[in-house]
Amino acid sequence: MSSPKRAGAKPAPKSQFAPKPAAKPASKAAAKPAATEAAVVKDTANGSTSHDATRLAAEIEKALTSGQLDALTPQALQALMGACCKTYATRVEAGEDLLPLGQRNTVSPTEVMVTASGLLRAANLAVFELGMWQSWTGR
Repeated sequence: MSSPKRAGAKPAPKSQFAPKPAAKPASKAAAKPAATEAAVVKDTANGSTSHDATRLAAEIEKALTSGQLDALTPQALQALMGACCKTYATRVEAGEDLLPLGQRNTVSPTEVMVTASGLLRAANLAVFELGMWQSWTGR
C-alpha cells in the first residue's frame, strides 16, 4: 500500500462536522507543565479527591515495583482508566494546555504505546482514525 503522497491523493477536505480545536488558554499560568508529584501532594493535603488519587497512584507504583501485578482488579483498573480519560479530555476540551503525564514520570515509551493501543482497541478505533482526527483538530 502506498502513502497518499506517492499515490497522488489529495487530502480529504475538512468536514463541517469535524471537532473544532479547543481555545487557547487565557493566561500563561494555564499553559505551564503539570506540577511535580511533591507539589501535587503539598497542594492537595486537604484530603480532597486529588490527594486520594495521588496516594493511590503511589500505592499502585509500590505494588508494581514489588511484583504485585494484581494490586487492582481488572474492573478497578478499567474504572480508573475511564475516569482518568474523561477527566483529561474534559480539561483539554475546556482549553487547558495539559499533558497526561508529567515531565518527571516513570512511564516508559513502551508502556505508553501499549496503553494507547489498548485504549484505541477498547473504543474500536484505528490508528488511521486517530491520525485523521488529529489533522482535523490540530491536536
